[in-house]
Amino acid sequence: MNLFPMFLKLEGRSCLVIGAGKIGESKIRSLVAAGAKVRVIAPWATPAVQAWERAGVLAWQPRKFETADLHSTFLVVAATSSLEVNDSVYREAQRRQILCNVVDDPDRCDFYYPAVVRRGDLQVAISTAGKSPALAQRLRREFEAQLAPVYAGWIEELGKIRKQLFGRKLDSEHRRKLLHEIASHESFQARESADVVAGSHS
Repeated sequence: MNLFPMFLKLEGRSCLVIGAGKIGESKIRSLVAAGAKVRVIAPWATPAVQAWERAGVLAWQPRKFETADLHSTFLVVAATSSLEVNDSVYREAQRRQILCNVVDDPDRCDFYYPAVVRRGDLQVAISTAGKSPALAQRLRREFEAQLAPVYAGWIEELGKIRKQLFGRKLDSEHRRKLLHEIASHESFQARESADVVAGSHS
């Protein structure tokens, strides 16, 4: 099966997580960070999840999962230790055509959580389709070492320049060449050299 790679805009979308242990906590954290409207169903929750609930960043209901909980849900994550509960969540999500991820069960996943390297708005996501999360994590660490933190500031600059270029009357091919030039490795090296010189004079 070929996976279709994409970056979803989850801000304001209803996302449900069943289970609020350590594994569920990490899934909840990533959804909250993406601005999703997060609901959590679990009889028990970690201190972090409880703190998020008190802060109003999510809604936690301390009880068992019911199929009606999937109403008006965009995606659901099943992160419980019960195979029976996880299977129930998956089957009902499939029936309702809701995107579902059952943690550590690749066959019951419509999507996977990738290993991600972030430098501001620059994101590199790595997936092995659930076959080797350990390899994905190793590659993430390698990319972390290769992508310097200054990329975060550079991507902001590139965005501003792109907006300016699209605001001018330019031939589309000329604009495309300019955008590729300013995003080139040589351009990045020149920027880094300028920063080093500026730093030595400060």
